[in-house]
Amino acid sequence: MEIQKYRRVKSIVTGDTQHDGAGVKLVRVLGRPTVYDFDPFLMLDAFDSLNPDDYTKGFPWHPHRGIETVTYLISGKIEHGDSLGNKGVITDGDCQWMTAGNGIIHQEMPKPSERMLGVQLWLNLPKKDKMTEPKYNDITSEIIPTVEEENSIIKVLSGNYKGINGAMKADYVDMQFLDVKLAADSTWSMETDNDKTLFIYIVEGSAFFEEEKIDSKRAVLFEAGEKFVVRSSNQGIRLLLFAAKPLKEPIAWGGPIVMNTDDELKQAFAEIDQGTFINHAKTEQQKKGNDVHEEYYKG
Repeated sequence: MEIQKYRRVKSIVTGDTQHDGAGVKLVRVLGRPTVYDFDPFLMLDAFDSLNPDDYTKGFPWHPHRGIETVTYLISGKIEHGDSLGNKGVITDGDCQWMTAGNGIIHQEMPKPSERMLGVQLWLNLPKKDKMTEPKYNDITSEIIPTVEEENSIIKVLSGNYKGINGAMKADYVDMQFLDVKLAADSTWSMETDNDKTLFIYIVEGSAFFEEEKIDSKRAVLFEAGEKFVVRSSNQGIRLLLFAAKPLKEPIAWGGPIVMNTDDELKQAFAEIDQGTFINHAKTEQQKKGNDVHEEYYKG
């Protein structure tokens, strides 16, 4: 089959407003209906609010297994902690990249801010790495390379852009993650690997892909191709670009646990119920993880 030069729009996803954690209002852009088309990207939650009541209830202690979570905060403040003993604050321009691996319990608690703007992406782990040791990576804004080009500014969070390595070198799924700001009425393009799933999330502004205009707050999945091209409208555009090779593996998903089989899910939930889900946490943290409502596990 002939490989097309330019990547064309395959699908556009707007998602829907949901409440998660202890009552955080967000837009679930990607989720269960999109997992195979967007493989290896499982979930994308987007948040953009001027009202602290939308998010300050936060995400109290809860478990994860089988995935990586990548939280990118364009604006705002989130305090976090986990069962490995990590704790800290994510603020403007920072990214938290957490490998849940064989099991971790953590909490994320947003604080009142002038504007809370960002995303959390769930990246699937390959079957062979599902039970790897959990790990936390702190990517602060000052270590993220910034490339300034004509009419565009590109932040390289992970992967490589024109020979510039990102702040994060992924251990399991080699994801390219770029934050791109494009001035009004401008064109930006990038060579792409044809075998990678590539999608963008439009944070602000709007753009044209060929003759199709697409507005903000949408994820856009592209067909295979050798080049990605975007032309901004008179508003300009800010977009997040994600690209990685699909895993092409079965997915068994229950709440914060993503494995390959239902038996593996049942095993994880049994360990949660028995208090043996992780072996590195203090008893109090294990109990807090166990106390999360069952519908959060299996919803």
